[in-house]
Amino acid sequence: MILAFDTSSAACTAALFDGEGACVARADEVIGRGHAERLVPMLDELLDGRKADRIVVGVGPGSFTGIRVAIAAAHGLAIGWDAELSGMSSLGLLAASANDDDEIATAVQGGHGELFVQQFEHGAATSDLLNLPPAAAAAVTSASVVIGSGAQQLVADRGWGEAREALPSAANLMKVAADLRSLAAKPIYARAPDAKAKAA
Repeated sequence: MILAFDTSSAACTAALFDGEGACVARADEVIGRGHAERLVPMLDELLDGRKADRIVVGVGPGSFTGIRVAIAAAHGLAIGWDAELSGMSSLGLLAASANDDDEIATAVQGGHGELFVQQFEHGAATSDLLNLPPAAAAAVTSASVVIGSGAQQLVADRGWGEAREALPSAANLMKVAADLRSLAAKPIYARAPDAKAKAA
């Protein structure tokens, strides 16, 4: 079985798949903050005593804390179950929820008023992952449909297109291109952390 989960956004989302890739259980909750407290109980409820031989965890970009919570849990489970572990693009998972065959732009609110943006088609990335101010993000996105927490801002700055508010759902794992769900299980922050180390 495959267990997938992502806590890079306001959502805490997890799904369990059988050997054929069919989703057999899912859980999606919008919790804002508190992923560290909610994730493990959610997984326990979802698994209901079952174990996975593969774990796929969202690695970002998105919430610094959320990404770290998910990856730490994934590593712990992988060790305990002796399971294969891989990472997946959180923006790829978000794009998969659009259910469109045409190109989709993802726009997720980042720090300092900037947006994480990337474009996808048929589950595959068609552009680089960028972290930009909204006006710059608007200038580099060409997809008509924009999805994510920053979609309305990007479309407003661009002056055209359709904005869709959406959050990632782990149940869409199999719609994500294979290379974007077989990443290293380490964070993709796409920007520097706000906290700075003190000078020596």
